[in-house]
Amino acid sequence: MKVVITGGTGMLGRRLALRLLAADELVGPSGQAEALERLFLVDAFAPAEPPPEDPRVEIVTANICDPAVVRRVIGDSVDSVFHFAAVVSGGAEADFDLGYQVNLDGARNVFEACRASAGTPRVVFTSSLAVYGGFRDIVDDTPLTPQTSYGAQKATGELMVNDYSRKGFFDGRSLRLPTIVVRPGKPNKAASGFASSILREPLQGDTVNCPVSAETRMLILSPRRAVQAFIDIHNADAEQLGFQRGVMMNGISPTIGEIVAALREIAGARVAERISWQPDAQIQGMVDNWPWFATGARARGLGFEPDGSIEEVIQSFIDDELGGQIAG
Repeated sequence: MKVVITGGTGMLGRRLALRLLAADELVGPSGQAEALERLFLVDAFAPAEPPPEDPRVEIVTANICDPAVVRRVIGDSVDSVFHFAAVVSGGAEADFDLGYQVNLDGARNVFEACRASAGTPRVVFTSSLAVYGGFRDIVDDTPLTPQTSYGAQKATGELMVNDYSRKGFFDGRSLRLPTIVVRPGKPNKAASGFASSILREPLQGDTVNCPVSAETRMLILSPRRAVQAFIDIHNADAEQLGFQRGVMMNGISPTIGEIVAALREIAGARVAERISWQPDAQIQGMVDNWPWFATGARARGLGFEPDGSIEEVIQSFIDDELGGQIAG
């Protein structure tokens, strides 16, 4: 199989690549597991971490806003595409034109390249629970009413995936993610980035500010569970998905206060005290428009599993990213 991951050197893209390489196979267009022969990691930025050392891997530094480049990378024989490349929520809100250029026009470039390829590749589109605005409790039938540019771009991408799949151009599916916690590495421009920072920085020995109240609730999913969900939705049979190719991923919904309490329980009071509290009205306002609870029967029926607790989320970060060690 030839597999392409856009945003492939980013946090989720790289971790998905490592999982695929270890598994050595993926469900192909035939519906059967097939050997992974070539894996292209496409990203506008050079890798922040060393790329996987595997002869099947090729790193392509390219911008998905260039349709000719996208067409050349995807080519005529692609079997699967995982589309992660995007401008994150805060960045898309701050720069309206850039958000639409990357998140909408760039996605269309990827879809058109897949349409032009031979066969019917599987395409996994990374969506977000930002497609829901103003709802505290969401279910599979909750209408898409985004309240941010990022949410609007993701909702539009989902509709395109449905339509391209209906036309038989590719076999698409979209996964709506909660906030991913804990993201390793440096903070990004996502409005939700603080939810990772208030765990990541203290566990690594650094201080951090929390811009929202302790009562604020976050709907979250660990990177470990997110990567598995991407593999699961890719491998799902198209007949199980039907015309509506978007699946809402469930998560857990702790308050910020509960997250900090779990950090204190696992790592100790000294680590938890590295968090200070300085409110940011803009971030608080954005977060208050996001869903707090998700109850998705489709995801459960497909076997997609969220984390069991906030303690599990924290421990998976310590194990996966910190080698089991907590700083100081």
